[in-house]
Formats: sequence, structure tokens, C-alpha cells
Amino acid sequence: MLHQIFSLLGAALILAAYVANQREWLGPRDVSYNLMNLFGALFLLWVALVDWRWGFIILEAVWALASIPPLLRRARPAAAEG
Repeated sequence: MLHQIFSLLGAALILAAYVANQREWLGPRDVSYNLMNLFGALFLLWVALVDWRWGFIILEAVWALASIPPLLRRARPAAAEG
């Protein structure tokens, strides 16, 4: 049951970010967009790891990793950007 909750929550987060991007409510530089993708991918990655689904493990790991750099760029102070 817990796996289903995490998989549904993960899918909902990623799909919400996608819809928000398509509707131009959020963009790839928005923190909330990247956080939804990151946590959605991490939830789905956890479910994939439990079942050892290698295709999904790779997909979700890369999806989560791709969400991190924009978050780190936003975390840097504006003065450091030059």
C-alpha cells in the first residue's frame, strides 16, 4: 500500500510540473517546478528500487539528477553570479 501511495504521489508531482509548464504557469527556472520534478522522481525512484525495475531506476535517477542543477543555481547569491 505504501508503494502505491509513493508511486501515485510521485506521478502526480511530475505531471503537475509538466502541466504547469505547458500552461506557462511555471517554467524550468522556477524553484517549485524543479522541486516537484525532484521529489516526484525520488518517490518513483524509491518504488523502482524496491522492485528492482532497472529501466525505471535509470529513468527516475536521471530525472532527479537533472532537477538538481537549476535548484543549486537558484541557491547561489546574486552577487556571486557576477
